[in-house]
Amino acid sequence: MQERMNETISLLLIDDHQLFREGVKRILDMEANFEVVAEGDDGDEAITLVEENDPDVVLMDVNMPGTNGVEATRDLIAKHPDVKVLILSIHDDESYVTHVLKTGAAGYLLKEMDADALIEAVKVVGQGGAYIHPKVTHNLINEYRRLADGDEGMVDSSDGEIGYKEVEYRKPLHILTRRECEVLQLMTDGYSNRMIGEYLYISEKTVKNHVSNILQKMNVNDRTQAVVESIKKGWVKVR
Repeated sequence: MQERMNETISLLLIDDHQLFREGVKRILDMEANFEVVAEGDDGDEAITLVEENDPDVVLMDVNMPGTNGVEATRDLIAKHPDVKVLILSIHDDESYVTHVLKTGAAGYLLKEMDADALIEAVKVVGQGGAYIHPKVTHNLINEYRRLADGDEGMVDSSDGEIGYKEVEYRKPLHILTRRECEVLQLMTDGYSNRMIGEYLYISEKTVKNHVSNILQKMNVNDRTQAVVESIKKGWVKVR
């Protein structure tokens, strides 16, 4: 993934609202390593534009007339499995997000995102990672915990009866610093880098450094993987 850091990421933008599309394109054009190679306003157009332009990442709106973004993403990935789709949506409901991600999309971003979140999402997805909007991540984690609680600790005992497995909870101070533990917890709470900085009274740049260190120490590719892995290990609380 590091090899792609300085390479240009080519982008296809699919959204039926021209004003929103122009705003997104303006933000993307600010990044030297981004290149918007084509634009479209419906799902039917997406496959044709992918075949004509071979983009690295497709930014796909969900709600469009005709073929919507979910159907278009499913068809697109079926025909072009290597393409990376970043979903743009107004929906943060965990069941809806899960349904959309089953299409094979590599990322899910709420349209309420700020410019930094958009740029970060494109970079992560373009480099082969997965990106889920922090607010959506928090909702998904709550749903994950709710489902897990349904059979939490249930194991087969040696005498054939059902027993309960004791779950060990511990802070990962053996690999993370105390500050990194705090940042990891706030990531689990759904805070963006900017919100974490405001909460801890540190700069956003410092937060990004902490997040980078956390990912490296945990040997994961993105913050979503870090949060899910931390929940499994009992390193954080789902609040």
